[in-house]
Amino acid sequence: MRLITAAFLSLATPATAQEVMPCHWQASARNIVEPWEENMRTFANGEVRVVNLDTIEPAVGFAYLMIISPPRDVMGGRQCRVIGAAENIGFAGLNFDTLTAAYDPAVGLMFEIVASVYDPETGATPRRFLNITLNQQTGDIVAVISADNL
Repeated sequence: MRLITAAFLSLATPATAQEVMPCHWQASARNIVEPWEENMRTFANGEVRVVNLDTIEPAVGFAYLMIISPPRDVMGGRQCRVIGAAENIGFAGLNFDTLTAAYDPAVGLMFEIVASVYDPETGATPRRFLNITLNQQTGDIVAVISADNL
């Protein structure tokens, strides 16, 4: 599976870490891309939910992924995190249809999705792979975007 191969090849190709933030304004229900049933997926027997978000603005950074996952807090709620290109800036687009997942006990749950990333130097929005790992035990989420354009 490309996800496993590309995301964890000891980063032989330079890549850029993305911002993983606690859920704030981006995670509002009004930002869930419709139809909801096509823009949300669950994994790990329903414990992990990945959601496609569209905040409309800024035009070059409107797209985010929201991940709701273990560990649970003392009230039983799962953690909520939003992944963007940088603090308060999302991606220039996410192709939610390309979202794939795999599990490796040594790494955790791994996701891959095609993301468009705004390049302020050229004004272009090249498509790249966004690779995400989730450790459900610790709650650690790491997101890295490939340096190579698709």
